[in-house]
Amino acid sequence: MDEHQLTDTQASYDRVAADYARDIYDELASKPLDREILNRFAGRLRGRGVVCDMGCGPGQVGRYLADCGLNVVGVDLSPGMLTQAAVLNPDIAFHQGNMLALDEPDGVWAGIVAFYSIIHVPREEVVAALREMGRVLKPGGLLLLAFHTGDASGRRELRETEMWEQPVALDFWFYEAAEMVGYLEAAGYAIEEVIEREPYAPEVEYQSRRAYILARRE
Repeated sequence: MDEHQLTDTQASYDRVAADYARDIYDELASKPLDREILNRFAGRLRGRGVVCDMGCGPGQVGRYLADCGLNVVGVDLSPGMLTQAAVLNPDIAFHQGNMLALDEPDGVWAGIVAFYSIIHVPREEVVAALREMGRVLKPGGLLLLAFHTGDASGRRELRETEMWEQPVALDFWFYEAAEMVGYLEAAGYAIEEVIEREPYAPEVEYQSRRAYILARRE
């Protein structure tokens, strides 16, 4: 991710952070499969150490995992999102970070959940991002990814210039599940589970197919 894209992504999410938090924070209430997957993830990691909500936004996934009994921290590129997260989740620690260059020591986290954050990483940098997340995982640590696999148009990339009536410059990449499995294996992970689903109703989420991959750091 070049400096220009990094700056655009951060500034765009800063601009829409309050609207995003208002509309997205309670989304898991309408996503039963997501809750089931997160419950299983939490069951594997309870008592094993700190778990990071990577690309946490307003912290809705971190909140869910904390309520499941995990010791959670949140990391996001956007200070505006972190402000929302801190207000909504005063008992969780949040800090700014870039998944391609994390300011964390090796092997510090037992797990990472990254829901719809890898979608902002270009294809040529995905393996590097996965390796960086693997670096900060303990041996045997778990990574749970969620991402868009495509929409009705079959596109593989999308650029948004407006969200919540605010100007943005956000690039999104759609990844097929098998493609992401290959990237994870190249980055040194063992694949434990791959799940795909059709989108929930339009009032719940953007109409794209979704994939979830649970992988273990070798």
